[in-house]
Amino acid sequence: MTATQKRRPKLYVMDNGRMRMDSNWLVAMNHPATSREPEVVSRLVEVPVYTVLIDHPEGKILFDSACHPHAMGENGRWPKMTQETFEWLSDEACYLPHRLEALGLRPADIRYVVASHLHMDHAGCLEMFPNATIFVHEDEWNGALQSYARRETNGSYIWADVHAWIQAGLRWHAVNRNDDVISLADGVQILNFGSGHSLGMLGLSVDLLETGRIILASDAAYTEDSYVYSDKIPGAVYDTIGYRRTVERIHLLAAERNSEVWFGHDSSQFAGLRKSTEGAYE
Repeated sequence: MTATQKRRPKLYVMDNGRMRMDSNWLVAMNHPATSREPEVVSRLVEVPVYTVLIDHPEGKILFDSACHPHAMGENGRWPKMTQETFEWLSDEACYLPHRLEALGLRPADIRYVVASHLHMDHAGCLEMFPNATIFVHEDEWNGALQSYARRETNGSYIWADVHAWIQAGLRWHAVNRNDDVISLADGVQILNFGSGHSLGMLGLSVDLLETGRIILASDAAYTEDSYVYSDKIPGAVYDTIGYRRTVERIHLLAAERNSEVWFGHDSSQFAGLRKSTEGAYE
């Protein structure tokens, strides 16, 4: 292997299971009742939960940390109502520590973790990375701490998750709301999307030699539908105006950088992505 080959980053897409939820969470009012159909029945859909590992010469970078292995069940971290509303379907092979292990890695090998936001399906395993620097939007971190202090049990921040983060003494790096782009490594940038789906969203721009540029949007753009059609706003949105503003910004960034955009929970797109069990993007 040449020195040039050694310097090339690789990107792995790790499948961390699926969530089953009402389709209205993906696109609000996607099938409203009418005079012709006065009693429309909601339908459940399954969406992917995934994380991305960037094996970079300057250090390994993890984007999001999925759900905690003990999220579900009678003694699970998630409250009963949360488990019933957003059922996580996963076998042990999909647990984040096992996905890393299959790549020959341990949590201690990760240098940076970028938390797109701190909801249960994106930040559940953060406690496993006490040696990493964890980037999070300052408004998101403040919101999670306030939810923890109030012992809220009906939101997207899981009390037991936040408690575990505090107990682990994690090394947080709060991204200021006025920051725009943060260079993390050569060809890797944190994108500050601000409020929208959540109080403070972060994305990641990754430049790969063969694949080209990828924008990891996470839930700043839930699906291709909510990205292409501005009127298709997800049902789970903190700031509707912020969500639309962010989608417009991602469109501009994608055009400027000739980037592919990966969405947070798009089943069709995810089905076409190369998974870590199949190889890497380079």
